[in-house]
Amino acid sequence: MNKHAVSHIPDSNYAFALSENHICIRLRAAKGDIKRCVLFYGDRYYPKPRIKMAAIEMNVVASDELFDYFEVDFETEYPRLSYYFWLTDGTEDCCYLPGKFTKSPQVNRMGYFIMPYIRREDVALVPEWAKNAVIYQIFPDSFATSYRNISLRSDIKYTPDGQKSEARLGGTIKGITENIDYLTDLGVDCIYLNPIFSAESYHKYDTIDYYSIDPCLGTMDDFKIMVKTCHKNGIRVILDGVFNHCGWKFFAFRDVCENGPASRYKDWFYKIEFPVNTENINYAAFAYVHKMPKLNTGNPEVIKYFCDVGRFWIKECDIDGWRLDVADEVNHGFWREFRKAVKEEKPDVFLIGEIWEDASQWLNGDQFDSVMNYRFTEICKSFFAFNDISVDEFDNRLGFMLMRYKRQISLVQMNLLDSHDVPRFLYYCGEDARKLKLAVLFLMTYAGIPSVFAGDEKGISGFLDTEYRSQMIWKDTPFTLELFNHYKKLISIRKKYIDIFTGGVKTIYKDNAKGIYCFSRFSETEEIVVVLNNSEFRQTVSLPLKNLDKGCIDLLTKNTFKCDSGSSALTLEPLEGAVLKAFRDS
Repeated sequence: MNKHAVSHIPDSNYAFALSENHICIRLRAAKGDIKRCVLFYGDRYYPKPRIKMAAIEMNVVASDELFDYFEVDFETEYPRLSYYFWLTDGTEDCCYLPGKFTKSPQVNRMGYFIMPYIRREDVALVPEWAKNAVIYQIFPDSFATSYRNISLRSDIKYTPDGQKSEARLGGTIKGITENIDYLTDLGVDCIYLNPIFSAESYHKYDTIDYYSIDPCLGTMDDFKIMVKTCHKNGIRVILDGVFNHCGWKFFAFRDVCENGPASRYKDWFYKIEFPVNTENINYAAFAYVHKMPKLNTGNPEVIKYFCDVGRFWIKECDIDGWRLDVADEVNHGFWREFRKAVKEEKPDVFLIGEIWEDASQWLNGDQFDSVMNYRFTEICKSFFAFNDISVDEFDNRLGFMLMRYKRQISLVQMNLLDSHDVPRFLYYCGEDARKLKLAVLFLMTYAGIPSVFAGDEKGISGFLDTEYRSQMIWKDTPFTLELFNHYKKLISIRKKYIDIFTGGVKTIYKDNAKGIYCFSRFSETEEIVVVLNNSEFRQTVSLPLKNLDKGCIDLLTKNTFKCDSGSSALTLEPLEGAVLKAFRDS
């Protein structure tokens, strides 16, 4: 037994509550080493010296390159738990307790793993509506000026106090409102808008005023109408909050530039020196951009200011969430206060952090509900776009991704193929729409919340920011219509079987030679099997589909398949997939 690889960490993504009486426990072991793992648990305050223990089998739910991950979830009446693990590799067995392996469990309960008390305040809860969402990201300047139209007109306008604001392509908030029917036809039920507050640049990440709509994009009334129209059509609205830094025309920074050390806002900015020099910058700034001074989010006045901003847009306009820019460069205390403030206004507001790497320390239920899942992006690029990793490597990377966070958090990660900050996925595919379509099939059926950057469904491509933030395609061609309908069909399948697609996930078949990857999505009573042929060849595979023994239907094509002795022969064209469901409940 490879004991060096065995690991369990209490009060982490290895041991957490799904609710006050529903627990999930995980254990890590060397890949292929442990043949059986059993969890023993009992009431930590059991009145006799030896705790009465219940036994429950654990199963491998994911694997990565080095490890298997065993998991079990169960309901318990005990708010305080003591527990340990029994392991066997087929030749040796032992009990695993904190820091040691023993032949038999000890009597002293102080030697067990413990869950001190399952408090409702410590359960990482995410908004119910978010679990079911399909997000559509809109870069306002490039989406629409009016119904099915983008003006492509650059412009300069001014805020009420005379600050300049730029537009590049002419998109407006009214343009979004006039195309809500396009979004409902596509099937999305949540939009995430890149910044819309008054700012100097066309991208609006250099905020001038956090309490007003940018004049190039519209007015406060325009935005309120847009939100109401979205809500009337079953669409939630998430705004982009840029609180790590502001624009250099933000009132507080202007005051500091004018008044130096005498400014009452001198402590609102991070590592600032006087006199302020905006050419050879002597203050902290986002990515060293002199027009984006970094805010001192540890200052109580700054915390209060932005908590009030968070509350304002919920109270005034009834928004449903915040995507929070450069979230990992802001102190944790700020985000804890921000969460408290906005959740007081609207308990089911959804908070998404922009964090590109592992975000465990932000996802314990006290800061964010989700983050932008750029690891998902990179895995999909490697497998679908570049095809430079095997099926096994693809599965290993997915397994590691799933086990990073508590289960309820993993299921609401904002999965994306691209965004306003990276080249379009189609560009990485070498303009091969087949690769994009297969990746979208995976996006819409795997664990997490799928997110579509506006224009992906119309085949927008590009490497430079002016390309991947280019204007929305409103005049359709046969190609754009086919791609749009592919997205639409997959979204409709996801929504029809949402209980399954928000349930469990498990790999059930892999074939490196043929490029076949097959996984199951399941609820307590139903299952859907997704099969991907990530190769340039027509492939026929025999799949172990025991739960589809009466035959199944491909929800994409409506083709039917018979099962023989628990397996089904399925033929897939190059770079195509299938979404299989049993006859009896399809």
